[in-house]
Amino acid sequence: MRVIHPGLLKLLVKDQQGNITELHCKYFPDTKSGKNQGNLKVKSTIHWLSIPHAVPAEIRLYDKLFNVEDPDQLADHFIDHFNNNSVQILQNAYVEKDLLTQDYSGIHFQFIRLGYFIKDKNSKADRLIFNRTVDLKDSRKKT
Repeated sequence: MRVIHPGLLKLLVKDQQGNITELHCKYFPDTKSGKNQGNLKVKSTIHWLSIPHAVPAEIRLYDKLFNVEDPDQLADHFIDHFNNNSVQILQNAYVEKDLLTQDYSGIHFQFIRLGYFIKDKNSKADRLIFNRTVDLKDSRKKT
């Protein structure tokens, strides 16, 4: 993880479809997250994984099963409050190769901005699967 000074981000190059194809920025190899390099005021960190040095994985994002806190307390049928988006499966994700070659049974990993994940028991060398166990933010409205 390296720190990029946001004021030095000069240009995003996009293709005709609007996809970012290049970032022009300055890199400070001696910095690490949480450590200041002189007078730099870092507002964010770019987390990057090189696809040629990564392996594909399926990421399963689990959310609450119901759209209400306590479906038993409702006058109508609980199934009417089922969260149709309680599972999202990301097929085009990549993870570090180390997650393929090492035995990480029962170990949790934090995937940036998504939460904590554990390797699925049905994961295989040719099909890595990770399940989210804890979200980093609670999307449910506070009462």
